[in-house]
Amino acid sequence: MTTNTLSGSCLCGAVRYQAHGDVRKFYHCHCKRCRKATGTGHASNLFIKGTLEWLSGEEQIGFYKLPEAERFSNTFCSQCGSRLPKAVPELGAVMVPAGTLDDEPDFLPQARIFRDSRAAWSCDESALPTFAEYPE
Repeated sequence: MTTNTLSGSCLCGAVRYQAHGDVRKFYHCHCKRCRKATGTGHASNLFIKGTLEWLSGEEQIGFYKLPEAERFSNTFCSQCGSRLPKAVPELGAVMVPAGTLDDEPDFLPQARIFRDSRAAWSCDESALPTFAEYPE
């Protein structure tokens, strides 16, 4: 993949960022930790070899490191609770929650990871009805 600048923000707009670099991976992660952190069936994350720049709201950023986990942590806006990117300086990498991007990325997820941890109700291959908005 090519060098990109990805821009994003939290739900309330207090925190804005840019991630610069090469997108290496784009995964849906079904692990229990990601499900707990997002409150959803999976987390959709981009992994970028590059850097993270906070454009505004850096003082609003909260951080939680799961004590027993070697790699798992959660970066979030302390105002609205939105997950935010996190830099991993020792790897020269950035993890970007895809839902925080302001524009659609030019690439699609490559894989589902920790599929065996998937909640039974989440993201199976069965067809469900779809609606443009709330159903009546």
